[in-house]
Amino acid sequence: MKRPLLIGITGGTGSGKSTVTREIVNSLPKESITIIEQDAYYKDQSNLTYEERVKTNYDHPDAFDTKLLVRHLNMLLNGQAIEKPIYDFSIHNRKKETVRIEPRDIIILEGIMILQEVEIRDILDIKVYVDTDADVRIIRRIVRDMNERGRTLESVINQYLNVVKPMHLQFVEPTKRYADIIIPEGGYNKVAVDILVTKVLSILNSNSK
Repeated sequence: MKRPLLIGITGGTGSGKSTVTREIVNSLPKESITIIEQDAYYKDQSNLTYEERVKTNYDHPDAFDTKLLVRHLNMLLNGQAIEKPIYDFSIHNRKKETVRIEPRDIIILEGIMILQEVEIRDILDIKVYVDTDADVRIIRRIVRDMNERGRTLESVINQYLNVVKPMHLQFVEPTKRYADIIIPEGGYNKVAVDILVTKVLSILNSNSK
């Protein structure tokens, strides 16, 4: 098989990365797409107690097992299947189970820090930054963390102000300069998403000849 097309989609927490990814998936043959979430590659913390794991700063580059992620991406690009980790935020650690991921024509890598890592930037074919106003992003994070992760409003706000916001300004926002495409307002920007999908289809058609 020819080398898959590797697309990186990044942006701050709550920026709409998943919405952009969903719009791309809905516009292309689903059997040709594999999605890899950087969140699955948070480091294994089995050596720490639960109380210690709770204190993990998930918005810092050091929280990720980048070596494993890069190795898995290169395996997929070389036509090899991988065993993707599963991260459980309720226990702040990886599960013992993994998910087998087969290589496909398109690989979408989604995550807040993917353009921060030069090893990842170097193998991406298309780099996308989803740019959304901070007030919209914090509202989305509050809704997600309260509904999906059982967090209180106060804890989400405190974490955002003390950790998420400063980490975003230090590590995520500066990576915008590496992007090939910047999409304001995420998946709701239909024009930008359509342009991205058209580009992807053009590359796929060219590769199939």
